[in-house]
Amino acid sequence: MAWVSERLAVAMRQAEDLILRDYIVSAATTINAGGGSNGDNPTNLGVSDFSLVASTLDTNNAYKFMSGVEGMDRFGTGPVRSAYFMLSSTELQPDFDGLTGSGFLSQWNYPTNSSALPAEYGSVYNIRILCSSEAPVARAASANSRDVYYNTVVGKQAITHINQDGYSMNLIYRDPYYSGMLAQNATLAVKFAQAQAITQDTAIRNLLCTRSGN
Repeated sequence: MAWVSERLAVAMRQAEDLILRDYIVSAATTINAGGGSNGDNPTNLGVSDFSLVASTLDTNNAYKFMSGVEGMDRFGTGPVRSAYFMLSSTELQPDFDGLTGSGFLSQWNYPTNSSALPAEYGSVYNIRILCSSEAPVARAASANSRDVYYNTVVGKQAITHINQDGYSMNLIYRDPYYSGMLAQNATLAVKFAQAQAITQDTAIRNLLCTRSGN
């Protein structure tokens, strides 16, 4: 029961993430990437696209999540700016690697990894990139029928979830005596009541892009 309870808790948090992801895709302002070279609309990501989104959020007085990391005298590393977070698909990792030398700094090349999150892939200027297989993708949706990737860039005050009825998660367990059939079947489940919300729409943007290849 303990193992199943742990798996239910993970599934519940993943469900929260997916609900918030879909809400952001439907409600947040979008910016089409135009700094790439594949000739599509939107294009693949270029470093100018990162600068544009960060400048937009800065102009809107969004709060950054992370303070900067000072450079150290360590081979192959570089300083990291104070930054917003961007959630991107794992399918874009080859494109990020292709920006090395043009503004992309791999998480491995941070002066210290003490502040890096487990999903963090790297940074471009004032944006730190988190990769997930659950990041939204619209298949064959570009002008040239490429897949379109939603890269969600957020400031600290942009989004939240609101617990309803006084709880965020309830673990339900009823032993066989109470669950039936004929005191043979137990009940183990999880439920939650939440509303997802954009608390400040000027502090969030969806940066849409395609891949540099297909």
